[in-house]
Amino acid sequence: MKNVNSSLSEDGGKKFSGVIVPAVTPLTKSFQIDEAAVANLFSSFYEYNISPFILGTTGESASLPSTVKKQYVRAAAKNKQAGTVLYAGISSNVLSESIEFAKFCADNAVDAVAVTLPSYYPMTELQMKTYFETLADVVPLPLIIYNIPATTHMSIPLQLIDELSYHPNIIATKDSERSNERLQQSLQLWKDREDFGHFLGWAAKSAEALIGGSDGLIPSTGNLLPEIYEEMEKAVDAGDEVKAFAMQKLSDVYGNLYQGGKTLGESLWALKALMQYKGICEDVVMPPLQSLSKEEKNRLIKEFIELKEKV
Repeated sequence: MKNVNSSLSEDGGKKFSGVIVPAVTPLTKSFQIDEAAVANLFSSFYEYNISPFILGTTGESASLPSTVKKQYVRAAAKNKQAGTVLYAGISSNVLSESIEFAKFCADNAVDAVAVTLPSYYPMTELQMKTYFETLADVVPLPLIIYNIPATTHMSIPLQLIDELSYHPNIIATKDSERSNERLQQSLQLWKDREDFGHFLGWAAKSAEALIGGSDGLIPSTGNLLPEIYEEMEKAVDAGDEVKAFAMQKLSDVYGNLYQGGKTLGESLWALKALMQYKGICEDVVMPPLQSLSKEEKNRLIKEFIELKEKV
């Protein structure tokens, strides 16, 4: 059984909860970490009581060399505020690399790590179980199981996650699978668990998930407009579902602005292009991802300005 207290904060609530934004990776034109931009990004998160999650899907982690990943962890540690929680992704197709990187994170102020399935070979349920247990047994930080079929091309069965949830070092799941049935089943399984958490990575169902008992959200649009999600969380805590769903509509509109009609990789550039307009970071993406045209960038910014004027 788990030591439940390890998942609790000083005030008795869950330590691992709330709005957690999957941070973009701010890059210079030479594809190194832009430390000034990391400071800008983290400052914008902390202004709205949001926790950073670096080196996830939105952070282009699959394309980053280990040297750049380590630069980001160091920059994140430097900008981490006292009393806050820092999350990092350790996903790799090489098991030993995930383990070693988790150890590096533990030495550099990271509080919990998230990991997806490897994304090349199809895996049986037994192989999935063994993979996560192997990691959980040896990594020195609490582990979050990250389900994202869009990139791994596999869905982790809920029954398997539930079995793994009783491992003493597995503390939550982040689920980005777009299935309302799966969301409702997840909430039924874990909404009352003190020692295990559920985080939703499907922005369109954010308000519904929080109202239904999810422990938190991991929305990429929080890079651009973190205030939407702070307001949504406050509304849910206050029992104001009307306000919560109003924030959901804003999330949908702005998310569609940079995601609509684009591949995942193209949307990451579009998100950074809008963040550049706001003065947060440059619009540089790591190859093989590429920038789109100046015309597309100008269109994005024009639509963003028009949306801001309407709301």
